[in-house]
Amino acid sequence: MSDTANDARYLEVEDLKVHFGKKGATVHAVDGVSFTVKKGTTFGIVGESGSGKTTTALAVMRLTHITGGRVSLEGQNVGALEGEELRQARRAFQIVFQDPYSSLNPRQRAADIIREPLDLMDIGEAGERDGMVRDLLKQVGLRPEQGTLFPHQFSGGQRQRIGLARALATKPSLIVCDEPVSALDVAIQAQILNLMTRLQEDLGLTYLFISHDLGVVQYICDEIAVMYLGQIVEQADRRTLFTSPKHPYTKALLAAVPTLHAARGDRSKRQRLSGDPPSPINLPRGCRFASRCPLVEKQCHETPPPLRAVSGGHFVACHLAG
Repeated sequence: MSDTANDARYLEVEDLKVHFGKKGATVHAVDGVSFTVKKGTTFGIVGESGSGKTTTALAVMRLTHITGGRVSLEGQNVGALEGEELRQARRAFQIVFQDPYSSLNPRQRAADIIREPLDLMDIGEAGERDGMVRDLLKQVGLRPEQGTLFPHQFSGGQRQRIGLARALATKPSLIVCDEPVSALDVAIQAQILNLMTRLQEDLGLTYLFISHDLGVVQYICDEIAVMYLGQIVEQADRRTLFTSPKHPYTKALLAAVPTLHAARGDRSKRQRLSGDPPSPINLPRGCRFASRCPLVEKQCHETPPPLRAVSGGHFVACHLAG
């Protein structure tokens, strides 16, 4: 296989399932999700709370069990690794968590937090690691002397920079970002997103980016998958998804984004959702969105729609999408 082909299928998730509970009371948190991520790009997953996007990210990271399916990184089946093999493979993929405070040990200084992966993975000579930590601090826009401070002595944005530096310590090729800016002020969000973009360009990083904020996703992601109740209902490149959404759920998410026209009271074209999603324990027979869909027809309650291509690279799980 050529290098170009490898780059096009850098991260492969095939029919991923993550179920919790026992028979008769099983939560289908992720239920047959498939996607591929190209090397050096940012793949976004969006959806409401409870859609399964964070569970998908944790499964890719092997931080939760995988009920079924396959997760491959550069052709290696990560889902099948255990013990020392998994520990060594973790050098290649790291995670940045949502809350930049709770994800850092409050009893450790910043430099020790960043150094810990180097020690655990036995990266570099012991005498070189302090210098590596200083370089990592500078790489994320912090001063080396700030390494002596504790997490509570930093702002939220600075704490997330520490989280990024820790993730970069093992020189990963994939970073999973679980709502990395949702806990930050809007101005600080922009700074962190710009930093992530620069790091991606400089280091050739690939991001799997989880978010509920469509504005953030539109800014940083190259391709986007929309999840609803454990499944992908639409997937397309950024431009296509935001200019030509096909699924009623995607349209409703986009309509819910605050705009100047909406603030002035022009709501004529806004598509609102009513009701709550079905229970992930007792799933409907047909389309999982049917009970909330304004376009629902009889077949929607009877037959689950497959995720199918409506144009090049644009996939939709809807009987009525053309």
